[in-house]
Amino acid sequence: MDFIDLFKKAQQLKETLSKQQEELGKKIFEGESGGGVVTAKVNGRQEVISVKIDPSLMTMNDLAMLQDLVAAAVNAALAKAKKEGEGLFANMMPPGGLPE
Repeated sequence: MDFIDLFKKAQQLKETLSKQQEELGKKIFEGESGGGVVTAKVNGRQEVISVKIDPSLMTMNDLAMLQDLVAAAVNAALAKAKKEGEGLFANMMPPGGLPE
């Protein structure tokens, strides 16, 4: 493979990566904690879109537990987004990885 072919392949890979990143950014991932009393949504760019807290938690007066539940729900959603992103980019690699 000569330099021009290598450059063309790199350009194609860049375009494909850009399209996949755009598509991933549009996806929404949801995580929950406490059996669903706290839910969080993030997008594929790993930005928090929303956090919902069941009103029953507001009467418990346990701020530390609420903070833990919110963190756990957000982390669960972020883990799903990260896993999806890693899967997309792994599919772009040639079998056996990059040539040396």
